[in-house]
Amino acid sequence: MGLAVLDFAADFGSVVGLKVAWLFEYPTLLGGERSLLATLPCLRQADIEPVALAPPDGPLAEALAGCGIEHRSFDVHARDQAMSREQLRQELRSLLEDLRPALLHANSLSMGRLSGAVVEAAGIPSIAHLRDVVGLSAAAVADLNRHARLLAVSQATREFHLKQGICAERTQVCYNGVDLNVFCPLARTGWLHRKLGLPEDLVLAASIGQVVMRKGHDVLVRAAARVKDRLPVLHWLVVGERHSQKAEAVEYEASLHASIEAAGLARRSHFLGTIDHVERVLPEVTLLVHPARQEPLGRVLLEAAASGVACIATDVGGTSEIFPEATMARLVPPNDDYSLAKAMVQLIESPAERQAMGCSARRRMEETFGVEQAARALAGHYRQVGAGHGA
Repeated sequence: MGLAVLDFAADFGSVVGLKVAWLFEYPTLLGGERSLLATLPCLRQADIEPVALAPPDGPLAEALAGCGIEHRSFDVHARDQAMSREQLRQELRSLLEDLRPALLHANSLSMGRLSGAVVEAAGIPSIAHLRDVVGLSAAAVADLNRHARLLAVSQATREFHLKQGICAERTQVCYNGVDLNVFCPLARTGWLHRKLGLPEDLVLAASIGQVVMRKGHDVLVRAAARVKDRLPVLHWLVVGERHSQKAEAVEYEASLHASIEAAGLARRSHFLGTIDHVERVLPEVTLLVHPARQEPLGRVLLEAAASGVACIATDVGGTSEIFPEATMARLVPPNDDYSLAKAMVQLIESPAERQAMGCSARRRMEETFGVEQAARALAGHYRQVGAGHGA
């Protein structure tokens, strides 16, 4: 790790004292936030220092403080004072006038849209990240196209947005990366079995991510019901929680618990909520199951693969870019609980195949998805877009 960072610093020694404003929408610490923060040590080696414009409180604010990142309050969803889009843009304009960054990096599509007109008028070089696969209005496309560069997290995400009118010349793919020293194959210790009060011989399969419809937990429940008699030793871990307060999200979560109860899976399903150190959980599980309906580039898949955990995932979005070969993971169609159940049985009953798959997936992460590679690519975009604007 140390040698890689030193080499990285040498590669980007010309990016001297580059102050980059990172713009965040939510106070949560999810895939997009974690992916950007993971690049920080390498970026600092290249003398790139971020300043975060983000909500004042919450898990993200705590992580920023822990990393020693300067943090200016910018709260799009402040509960005490609802602000119009134009008011938010004026507040952002004032923050940027005070900070005078060399570059603004909007870390999400929505923040890219909000900031596009502001940075264009101010003449500030800017980048917006496309981490979502969502339909865009003509106005949203125009706002995003105001940025000097758009970074899509996968080729699938790029192609999706180009069809909506996003500028092809400005849009490039920049894969996320994971710290391969943090997420790495480790021997199972049994601590999670003991914490849950489970016998050591029970098999744990995990689903990690927000409890939200697009992650496909309902498909997983149906698949688990199909295999419960064939695999009586199999228990399920759901790591993550619901963040949305919308009625449909609340109803979706309630329906999951009702379906689990009706299927007779309540005693074999364990909702663990948000866990800060997923790298401790992954070595304790036999299988990672990710039945998402859409997934631009699933960070949990990168983390599980780096940890040598065999993965079953739906073949949506950028997932096949993570796992381009069948030896690396088992990919199944979305919304197909039969195929998901079949894949689970095959891998649970085939320890040698699981082990080989985990090793193959780890090699793939080392080749393409290490955090140094991601940080090097990001620093390259910073250097190109912010050329001539360093402090």
